[in-house]
Amino acid sequence: MAFLHALVPVLEVMIIWVMINYLLKFFWGTRAMDVVFGFLAFLFVFLLASWFGFPVLERLMTNVVNVAVLAVFIIFQPEIRLALSKVRIKGRKYREIHEFDEFLENLCRSVYRLAEKQIGALLVLENQDSFEEYASSAVRLDAQFSSELIESLFMTTTPLHDGAVVIRGTQVVAAGTILPLAHETAQLSKSMGTRHRAALGASQKTDGLIIVVSEETGKVSIARDGILTRGIKIDRFRGIIRSVFTPPELTKKLKAWKWWK
Repeated sequence: MAFLHALVPVLEVMIIWVMINYLLKFFWGTRAMDVVFGFLAFLFVFLLASWFGFPVLERLMTNVVNVAVLAVFIIFQPEIRLALSKVRIKGRKYREIHEFDEFLENLCRSVYRLAEKQIGALLVLENQDSFEEYASSAVRLDAQFSSELIESLFMTTTPLHDGAVVIRGTQVVAAGTILPLAHETAQLSKSMGTRHRAALGASQKTDGLIIVVSEETGKVSIARDGILTRGIKIDRFRGIIRSVFTPPELTKKLKAWKWWK
């Protein structure tokens, strides 16, 4: 028992250290960080008052700390929510779900915004087969995916709008990429432009998923495994992308995560 009693101060110090560590992770990089430092300073003064037996100062610090905690939660509610969203206690799989969801929504937004404006576009979502052979002769970007970047690349006033944009994961690898055209297939029709022929040709040679926005009609098409599906609505588009690029075990966790949220 004496040994366990001696361990109590050590355990208390460890618990306090863990709490402070998580507290700093919560608020690091937000406006509330200055308040956190002030709160820790008040806590330090409170501990000193307790150790040295200053009853008036101890009572004063207790009241100040209680009010300060309440004020932090009221004034800095947006920053606290942002900081809590960065907590990694839910593990790697849940972070992957969040990142994939964010990427998918940005992709849908950019593709269907281009479709609404009838701006032609050709995007390659790389799967297992690498598109490095085609991207190596294109303009390298190696930039983080964003709706603004994709839409600006396909504006008709830019020199890269005619080629394909290659996306690997959530990275925009290259723009202005020339893809192989499809030849002699039942999928071909006289109404198909160069973008649709390129999407079909690339899907015949790789397992990638190729997205086409028609400049003439504004319709969205997807080519995969040598099959071109045209006139896809946004909900079906989202479902196709998710089914191809979300592993089955991650899909189950995704459903549980959506339900929990």
